[in-house]
This record gives sequence, C-alpha cells and structure tokens, in this order.
Amino acid sequence: MADGSLELVKVTKRYGETLAVDAIDLRVPAGTYCCFLGPSGCGKSSTMRMIAGHEIASSGDIILGAQNITELAPAKRGTAMMFQNYALFPHLTVLDNVAFSLKMRGQSKAERYRKAGEVMELVDLTKFASRLPAQLSGGQQQRVALARALVTDPGILILDEPLSALDPFLRLKVRTELKRLQRELGISFLHVTHGQDEAMALADLVVIMKDGRIEQAASPQDVFHRPRTAFVAKFMGGHNVVDVEEGAVSVRADHVRLGAGGAAARTLEGEVRGVEYQGATVTVVLGTPAGGEITAVIPEDRFFPEPAELGETRAYHWAKSAEYVLEPA
Repeated sequence: MADGSLELVKVTKRYGETLAVDAIDLRVPAGTYCCFLGPSGCGKSSTMRMIAGHEIASSGDIILGAQNITELAPAKRGTAMMFQNYALFPHLTVLDNVAFSLKMRGQSKAERYRKAGEVMELVDLTKFASRLPAQLSGGQQQRVALARALVTDPGILILDEPLSALDPFLRLKVRTELKRLQRELGISFLHVTHGQDEAMALADLVVIMKDGRIEQAASPQDVFHRPRTAFVAKFMGGHNVVDVEEGAVSVRADHVRLGAGGAAARTLEGEVRGVEYQGATVTVVLGTPAGGEITAVIPEDRFFPEPAELGETRAYHWAKSAEYVLEPA
C-alpha cells in the first residue's frame, strides 16, 4: 500500500482561458477522511481528477508520500477513484468487475480472485459474486465500484459524490459504511460532495472551495464554530452574517434569542418575516436595521410562552461572546 500522506503545492488547472483551480496548497495527513465541499464550478472535481491522474495539472506539484506523482499515469500513482456513475462492466460478474484492474496488471487468475474475494468480503458482496451488475440494486452496485477501487491497495481512495444517486435512507446507511471502512483500512478517503451534513458527519478534514480557491480547510468543528469568511459561514448553513460597528461577524442561528439582552449582549429590532415550527425548535426570520434578514432557531419551550407573530416588530439579541469575526472578502 502506498503512503497516503498528500500534499498539493500551488496546484493550478486551466482549461483554455478558464482558470478552474487557482494555485491551491493543501496537506492531507495519511489516514484522513477529507471532504471537499463547494458550489458547482468551484474546482473541487477538477482537483480530485488531478490527484487521480485523469487530468494533468497546468502547474504545481502533487506529492503522495515521498513521491511527486504530478505527471504519472493513473495506475502508477497509488490512488484509486470511484466514479459517480460506478462505470461497471455490464457483461462481467461482480467477481470479475472487482478483479478487472488486477487482470490488467497481469496477475494470475487465482491471485486476482483471491484478492478480489478479500475485498468483497470487506464490503459484504461475497454472496453476489456470480451476479451481473443489472441484477444488483443501486446500493449493491455502489459497493462493487468501491471494492473495485480498493482491490489495488491504494494509499488514497477518491470518491466523486458517491452518495448523490441514493435515496435518503440508503444514503445514511452507506455513509456509516464508508466511515467504518475508512477506519478499518486506515487509508485516506477524499470525498467530493455538495452536502454540508454529509461532510460534517464523515470528515476529519473539511475543504471548502470557491472560484478555484480554498476558502477554508479545517476540522468540521472549526468550520462550523469558526468560519473564516462570510462565504464559509453562509455555505455551511446555521450562521448569520451581520455587519456591526466592529465589522462583519458570524452568529449561529441557535444563539439568537427573542427579547432584549443585557449589557453583554447585542440587541437589535426588526419585523418578524417568517415563523416555522420544526418540532423541537422554531425557526424565526427577522429583519435587521440595515434592511437584511437574520435567522433565529429557538427551542420550542422558549418560543411558545411569548410567540412571535408575522408582521410584528420584535427585539432580539445574542451574546457578544457568541460573535465570530470574519476575514474581509
């Protein structure tokens, strides 16, 4: 197995005049579950494809362990990529799909079947060995694609939106399986996703991209509690970005309360523009003096003794200690 520590040094990707990835630097320690997040076109998929070798970097270096892999062919990198559409061979059985890359490497039938069998057992596919992909459910097909990527003993596994095609129940189940598998294998998983909840649940390291650059790379806790920029605060959700005298700050929605606060609080006043009952909490949208909006997530036992009504003007506050100062854009 390759050493799975990864370093990107000023990695850039241009497609003609379009700058897709703009001189990014990143370190991913071996054995890390790393999720790449960002809106469409932010550069996350291009970054993954450069690491896998399916795109060549326009400039910069990609270092895996002690080896510079920037210009190596995909099969020589020590990486493996599981594609979003699974890309299974319809005419091959599950066993032969999983063993295919070992066949391409010239391994004997006995050896490649032995290795494929080990990986299939790991992802609970042994009983489906003789089936064709069309005879499998979507979740089972995904496990075949996962096993096929793992059979080469990569130092890093790259997953391109692996849960996007699954229904919500199956998505949660596979998410749990991926985390377990990554822990058992001890290799790095690089996981591209649009889902903030997915990244928060899985990742040791969250990398948030915008316009080809990394806005923040940190633990899920740091990204949630200490977003670096207004973009990160808004993109991760659950935060309000508010302009105050000291500059722009982030305030979590669950820290905003109705009514006036004391000296240690910041109190504003605005129109109640939305009220949504969520079960354990109530989400209230309020106007700000500057003409914007702020969201409060209030426990139901605090809300209903003095409920807010649409159209009325209410005071609201949060503790100044709950503010997190954002870097200028």
